[in-house]
Amino acid sequence: MKNRLLATKYIVSDFLAAIVAWGSFYTYRKIYVEKLQIDLNTLLDEKTFLLGLTLIPIFWVGLFYFAGEYRNLMRKSRLQELVATFKLALVGSVILFFVLILDDYITSYKNYYGSFFTLFSLQFVLTYIPRLFITSSTIRKIRRGKRYFRTLIIGGRDKAVKLIKDMSHKPKSSGNKFIGFVSIDNTVNPQLAEFLPQLGDSLDDINTIVKEQNIDEVIIALDYNEKDKLEKVISRLELLHTRTLMQPDLYDILTGNVHTTSRYGTPLLTITHELMPPWQENVKRFLDVGLSIIAIIILLPVYIAIAIAVKTNSKGPILYSHERIGRFGKPFTIYKFRSMVVEAEKEGPQLSNKTDSRITSVGRFLRKTRLDETPQFFNVIIGNMSLVGPRPERQFFIDQIVERAPHYYHLLRVRPGITSLGQVKYGYAENVDEMVERLRYDIIYIENMSLYVDFKIMIYTIKTIFEASGK
Repeated sequence: MKNRLLATKYIVSDFLAAIVAWGSFYTYRKIYVEKLQIDLNTLLDEKTFLLGLTLIPIFWVGLFYFAGEYRNLMRKSRLQELVATFKLALVGSVILFFVLILDDYITSYKNYYGSFFTLFSLQFVLTYIPRLFITSSTIRKIRRGKRYFRTLIIGGRDKAVKLIKDMSHKPKSSGNKFIGFVSIDNTVNPQLAEFLPQLGDSLDDINTIVKEQNIDEVIIALDYNEKDKLEKVISRLELLHTRTLMQPDLYDILTGNVHTTSRYGTPLLTITHELMPPWQENVKRFLDVGLSIIAIIILLPVYIAIAIAVKTNSKGPILYSHERIGRFGKPFTIYKFRSMVVEAEKEGPQLSNKTDSRITSVGRFLRKTRLDETPQFFNVIIGNMSLVGPRPERQFFIDQIVERAPHYYHLLRVRPGITSLGQVKYGYAENVDEMVERLRYDIIYIENMSLYVDFKIMIYTIKTIFEASGK
């Protein structure tokens, strides 16, 4: 609730700043460029002025939203705010200049420079000053302990005790309100129990504790002889929305590739959950929805033809649906054109292979061309899936995969996709061994996520469809 209120403050502030900035700029243009005598009543009679006061603020708020400016608001610093506002004010001013001002009335080319500088300056200053006050107020509240992050400690030995002591005795609050700790091997330093309650007996309790206690941050504080369990700990935390930090050793600081932060003297490594820049993530979602709608419209005749073919080829429904596991481990119902006979899995979940007799003749064609997956455009619009992302699996097979490859949970940080790097490079997996082998392609995708990579995968997928070369 507090985060929503804070976001509302920023949005309202940015909207009002954009109104004042555009109104001032419009007045400047009329008086100093067009040399007109103008007053408030004249301005209010101009439709272009009123239209600008409505649409321009929406443009700015939309730009800030796509850039991720309304995320993680309680963790913003004043310097980050300054740099981000400057960059976005510059980008937005360039866009408005070329769209609205370049062909406008001028007396000399100096008017262009003056107009751009005025627009940028007004937008930057009027946006940044209110943001500075809001950010400064939030920082003060955090330092005074009025706002905080509910924090869970992973670890129960000496390192966890030292972390609590260091962060509890700082003159200014770091914003962490420690709720309790989880010992991963049930070995607890008696001193730690004096500071915090133990909330779980083992690593298996972490996800339940985080949800029940509304945890905002998790700090991993493992002793050196517990580091072999670090991969398992991080894998479990992949399913959660919490921010994860780790207390490092000197070796971690010198060799780590993760971002180092400091909570007033206590160094911590941030294990980020942001795989793409916020603006790319928002654009990705926008493209997912837009392209899916277009695809459904274009493929409507194909849908009808496939539906007739499936229905006449074998008895049973046209569509096949079942439960898959999506982002952060949330189950959802996936839709496909039926490519197998009815009750193909009456003996339990089974993977298919090249000679699988359960696959119908039409189904074999649909699988080779990937057309059986096209109803999932509806899953994309709903928000369960993306156009590009690791293919979603059933819990039955996930349980088998994570026994051999715990890092599979890494894939659940993103929405599953209709197509994936693993799908175009490897194809359908026929057994758990192949699923683990295909996993490396999806890990490569996760570690290199970008809009450019997504477009490359979509091009490969289209090529597979037309060549009917899918495995």
